Amino acid sequence: MQQIRRMRGGAQGHLMLGADGHVYVVKFQNNPQHTRVLANELMASRLAAAAGLTVPETELVEVSRWLIENTPELEIDMGRMRVRCQPGLQFGSRFAGGTMPGQVVDFLPEEQMAELKNPGEFAGILALDKWTGNANGRQAVFARRQREKRYKAVFIDFGYCFHAGEWRFEDAPLRGVFYRNDVYREIVGWESFEPWLTRIETMAEETVWETANSVPPEWYGGDQAEMETLVEKLLKRRSRIRELIEGFGNSDRRPFPKWGAGVGEGVGDGWKGGRWG
Repeated sequence: MQQIRRMRGGAQGHLMLGADGHVYVVKFQNNPQHTRVLANELMASRLAAAAGLTVPETELVEVSRWLIENTPELEIDMGRMRVRCQPGLQFGSRFAGGTMPGQVVDFLPEEQMAELKNPGEFAGILALDKWTGNANGRQAVFARRQREKRYKAVFIDFGYCFHAGEWRFEDAPLRGVFYRNDVYREIVGWESFEPWLTRIETMAEETVWETANSVPPEWYGGDQAEMETLVEKLLKRRSRIRELIEGFGNSDRRPFPKWGAGVGEGVGDGWKGGRWG
C-alpha cells in the first residue's frame, strides 16, 4: 500500500505498509543479488519456523505497477544506472518492530546478550544454517516490547541459503555462523541444540516439499526440475548437520568452550584434537 523507507543491505529491500495493516521488509524480484534470493528467503524462513525458531512471519507481497510508478523511491541501484522496482509478487518479511515498535536494535552489548529471552536459539539457528548451506554470516535483530527490559533475538536474512542464486551447497566451517562467540558460550553438548536439531533431522518430507511448493515459480525461473533437485539434496543433508556443526567447533574460533560440562566433564575440556572432550 505504501513505501516507508529504503532498508540497508545488498538486496536493497524497502520497508512497506501492507493492506493487512502490517509493516514488511519487501525484497523485489529484480534485486541486485539474484531473483532466487526471494525463493531462499521464503523457504528457509518457513523451514526455520517449522523447527520452532524465532523468525518473522513471511508473506507473498503484491506490489502494483501503479504504486511503483507513483513512488520515486521504489528503485534499484544497479551501480551505473538505476531501474524501477519490478511489479508483481515480492517477498515480504514482517518487520520486527511492527507499526507501534517498542525497540529494535541490531547490536547489544555483552551484558544484555546474556539476558536475552531466547539465547539457546542461536544453537538452533546454527543447525538450520548448516543444513541449508547458508553462505553468509548469520543475521539477527533484537526486539523488545514497550516497558519490557529483556530483548528477544529474531533471525532474519536467509537470502544466501543454498548459496544464493547458485542453488548448491559449498560447506565451510565459518559460513552461516554469528560473528560473536558469546552466543555459543553456554553450549555444553548436543543437548544444547535441542529441540531444534531433532526437529530438523526428523522434519517430515511433506513439510519441506510444501514449503518449496509455496514459492512462486517466477522466483526461480520456473524450472521445476531444479527446485526438485534442491529439495532432494536438502532432505539428504539432514544426516550431515552434526558433522557440519563439529566442523565449526573444530575451527580456530573455538566457539564451544564449555562442551562437556553438561555430562559431568570439566568445563575447560571443550573440543580436543578433532573430537569432543
